[in-house]
Amino acid sequence: MEVRSEGVQVRCDKLPTQVIPRTRLQVWFIRVCSSILLWTGLVQLVAVGELWHPHLLTGLSNRLTGLAKLSIHVEEAVPSPPILLPARTYTSNGFLRVSCNGGLNQMRAAICDMVTVARLLNLTLVVPELDKTSFWADPSNFDDIFDVRHFIDSLRDEVRIVKRLPKKFNRRYGCQPLEMPPISWSNEKYYLQQILPLFSNYKVIHFNRTDARLANNGIPLDLQKLRCRVNFQALKFTPQIEALGYKLVRILQGKGPFVALHLRYEMDMLAFSGCTHGCTVEEAEELKRLRYAYPWWREKEILSEERRSQGLCPLTPEEAALVLQALGFDKHTQIYIASGEIYGSDRRLAALRAAFPRVVSYYYSPASLLILFNSVNFLFLKFSTLLNACSQNMVIIILRGISGQVKKEMLLDSEDLQKFQNHSSQMAALDFMVSTASNIFIPTYDGNMAKLVEGHRRYLGFKKTIQLDRKRLVELLDLQQNRTLSWDEFSVAVRLAHERRMGQPRRRKVIVDKPKEEEYFYANPEECLCEKTNCDDLIGPGNSSEVQGGAGAYT
Repeated sequence: MEVRSEGVQVRCDKLPTQVIPRTRLQVWFIRVCSSILLWTGLVQLVAVGELWHPHLLTGLSNRLTGLAKLSIHVEEAVPSPPILLPARTYTSNGFLRVSCNGGLNQMRAAICDMVTVARLLNLTLVVPELDKTSFWADPSNFDDIFDVRHFIDSLRDEVRIVKRLPKKFNRRYGCQPLEMPPISWSNEKYYLQQILPLFSNYKVIHFNRTDARLANNGIPLDLQKLRCRVNFQALKFTPQIEALGYKLVRILQGKGPFVALHLRYEMDMLAFSGCTHGCTVEEAEELKRLRYAYPWWREKEILSEERRSQGLCPLTPEEAALVLQALGFDKHTQIYIASGEIYGSDRRLAALRAAFPRVVSYYYSPASLLILFNSVNFLFLKFSTLLNACSQNMVIIILRGISGQVKKEMLLDSEDLQKFQNHSSQMAALDFMVSTASNIFIPTYDGNMAKLVEGHRRYLGFKKTIQLDRKRLVELLDLQQNRTLSWDEFSVAVRLAHERRMGQPRRRKVIVDKPKEEEYFYANPEECLCEKTNCDDLIGPGNSSEVQGGAGAYT
């Protein structure tokens, strides 16, 4: 028999084979088995595609997931552009360039201060330059971390901000800017009386250091509230960072409430502070060599135990485990470690993981991220577990070192993390988002991140932040370790020491003429946490549970 179709001739001969009779039950059985096999193959294809290339079959997996989830999350829709406020009209006295120094959160506070200085002096601010030469060696620019368009537009009613200097003010056109670091902890009088007159001779001034260049206290209320506005509203992370940060928060919240532990036991902190408690002799020497290698770390010879007894050292992971247990956290507590790579790695985390098996961590040193792509071994998961992981668009990756022991767990796709490789500030932004969203935040050292997260959580309604009294804790830990205190006595003493250190509303601690020792403005921006100038009602006794969050407090 010949069949003609659009000029193509196909010849089909009947096969001489005998037709095998099948009952209806056999036909039905074969069809069911075939359907199961086809669907199983399809699901496995989706799973494998998600593992090796998460976006290869995104459309298909999304449709399958959509069949199971009939509701649409409106909050994830793309928001409409905000209404722009009218731009402030003023005659600019010149351009202010700033080069921020330090880690992400130190630079964040500096940006807030520099916007405030530009507003005070009626200057045009050039989008700040970020530090690329410090210990972290992060090549990120401002627009790699923050939404630069939102930053400019949201502050247009206060200060004019431009992405770059006009060409006529560049060096190649003969313009010589004045480069200088402003004096630390200065008030508005210093900037009005000593900095502003300089613009009569220089159209561009470049502040080459910006850390802590504005006083904590004694600043006019409107400027203090502008600092808050920049911090809480204008400095939004890029959409890419926010999307990944929210994804990480959703994963953690899906597993229940969680504690964010800012375990600042990292190589740079230990080298800078000279804290070597719990380290081997070789590790102590390595940290000392690092301290001498960086000239801007001024203190070189440091007595570790003396500093520790003064409460000036971060808690070790082992000490943190004991303190968390004494505070009443049990082994079922989900703990997210917000930090870079812990010095000593798994050896130092063993006690913490033994006490709290639900510890979640990922490190973001360049070496760690290289390991991610050079030595990933996927464990074979059960079929149901694999489907569940794919449905959440999440891959759980366990990295194994040469020894074969588990090195670390990841909650995010390798492709997601690849975008952040060698960008420690962008990874720190994820930690900032998770720490701010956590049920409880516990920093083991009062560095810049701890202070800014604490202030952010106060602004969001005084979310619980346990501010550890390290000086008192070191005394108690040593007494417990040498068995002078029983465990019950130790636990009671730890809890009593922190009853009033849970992030409750209170006045910012002021120490006249000692700005380094007083409380940091960004850790407790009390001027921005109440509607009126007088915050006594907010900070009054018994009112810690009925406080008004800071949203709109400075408008």
